[in-house]
Amino acid sequence: MSSDTAVVPYNHQMDSPDFIRDLLPAAEKTALLYNISYLCLAKFPSLERIIRANAVEAQMLFSSSEALLLLCVSTSDNMVKTLFPMLKAAVEKDNPVVAFKFLLKASQWIHDIIKEVENIVDDYKKLNNGVATATSDVISTKAKTEDKKKQLTNEEEILHNSVKDYNQKLRGVQSDLDEVNTKINDVDTELRDLVESIASRNKMFRIAASVVPFLGIIIDVMQRAINDPVDSAAIELTKNKINQLQQDKTRLSKKEWEAQTELMKLQMKMNKTTFDLGSVPDPVHLAEVQACLTRIQKILLQLKSFWEKIGVMVTNLQQKTFAGEDLINVLSDFKEEFLDSLQAAEEAWNTFRGRCQNVMCMFSVQSKDAYKFLETSPSSLTQEEWQEMYDAVTAKLYSFYHALEAKQVIEDQQAIEAKQAIEAKQAIEAQQAIEAQQAIEAQQAIEAQQAIEAQAGH
Repeated sequence: MSSDTAVVPYNHQMDSPDFIRDLLPAAEKTALLYNISYLCLAKFPSLERIIRANAVEAQMLFSSSEALLLLCVSTSDNMVKTLFPMLKAAVEKDNPVVAFKFLLKASQWIHDIIKEVENIVDDYKKLNNGVATATSDVISTKAKTEDKKKQLTNEEEILHNSVKDYNQKLRGVQSDLDEVNTKINDVDTELRDLVESIASRNKMFRIAASVVPFLGIIIDVMQRAINDPVDSAAIELTKNKINQLQQDKTRLSKKEWEAQTELMKLQMKMNKTTFDLGSVPDPVHLAEVQACLTRIQKILLQLKSFWEKIGVMVTNLQQKTFAGEDLINVLSDFKEEFLDSLQAAEEAWNTFRGRCQNVMCMFSVQSKDAYKFLETSPSSLTQEEWQEMYDAVTAKLYSFYHALEAKQVIEDQQAIEAKQAIEAKQAIEAQQAIEAQQAIEAQQAIEAQQAIEAQAGH
C-alpha cells in the first residue's frame, strides 16, 4: 500500500459519451460478424469449426466482462456505503487499530478487482490471438483454392474494381481518424500542462489537484474560481479544441462505418455472383470472412484497451484510498487530514462506480439467441435456407449504424425528459419549503401577538 497522492490520469475518452457509444454496440456487432463469417464457410468444414470455437470464446468473454463490471460496481458501493463510514467512525473515535483493519479489508477488495482485471485483459489478448490465427488459416485456405477459379464474369470485374476503390477510400478515412486521434492526444497534453501551470501558481488549486483524481473535475473547479482572464481564456480555448476534434472524430467514425458497409455490400454482391458457379469453394467468401475477422479483432483490441484503462484507474484509486494511511500512526494530530483523504477517496470511488455502471450494459446485451446460429452447420442448409439466413444477417449489418443512431436519439430524449422531471420536482419542493417557512413565520407572529395581548391584560 502507498501514501502516494497521484491524480488518476485524465483521459477525455473515458469521460466522453462518444467513447461509451463506441463500446456499446461492440457485443452485438461482434455476434453479427461471427454469424456472417460462419455462413460464408459453408463449404470449408475445418474453418467452420475454428470460427465456431472462437465465437463461443467471445460469448463467454463478454459474459465474464459483465460479471467483472458488476464486481467493480458492487465493490464501489461497499466502499462508499459500508467501509468508508466505519473507517471514519474509527478515526473519529481515535481508534487506529480498528482503522488499520478496515484499510486492510479495503486493500483486499481492491487487490481482488485488479487481479480479475489483469485476467480479463489476458483473456482478450488470447481471444485476439485466436482470431488472428483463424484469419491466417482463412488466408492460407484462400490461397490454395484461388487457383481453381479460372475466370471472372464482367460483373465480378466491375465489383472487384469497386471494392478496390472503396478499400482506398476506407484507408483514407482511417488515416484521417489516426490524425485526429493524434491531435486529440496533443491537445490533452496541452490541457494537462496548462492545468499544472495554473496549479503551480495557485495554492488552492495545487491542494485540489492532490486530492481530486480526475482532471476534468479540476478544470471545472478552476473555471468557476479562477480570477486570471488569460488562464480562463486558455482553458476555454483548449476545451473548445477538444470538442471540435471530438466532433471531427464522430463524423469520421460514421464515414468509416458507412464505407465499411458499402464495401461489405459490394463484397457480398461479388460473392453472390460466384456462389452458384459450381461446387468448388469460392475463395471470395474467404475474403469476406477475413474482412469480418479483421473487424472483430479491432473490436477486441478496443475492449482490451478499455480494460487496461480500468486497471490503471483501479490502481490509482488504490493510491487515493490509502493516501492517508501513514497518518494512522499519528492519528491524534492529523485526524482532519485523514478524514479529508477519505472524503476524496469516497468521491473517486463514486465516480468509478458510475463509469462501470454506464458500460456494463454493453456486455449484457448478449442474449443467448445472439449465437444461436452455432446450433446449425451452414453446410447442412439448402440453398434457399442459406440465402434466407444470409439476407437476414446482412440486413442487420447494413442497418446497424442507423439503428444505433435512432436508439441514441431516443435515449438522449429520455435523458432530457428525466432531467426536466427532476428540475420540476425540485422547483415544487422549493416552493413547498418556502410556503412551510412562511406558515411557520405567520404562526410565530400570531403567537407573539397573543403573548403581547396576554401581557397587556395582566
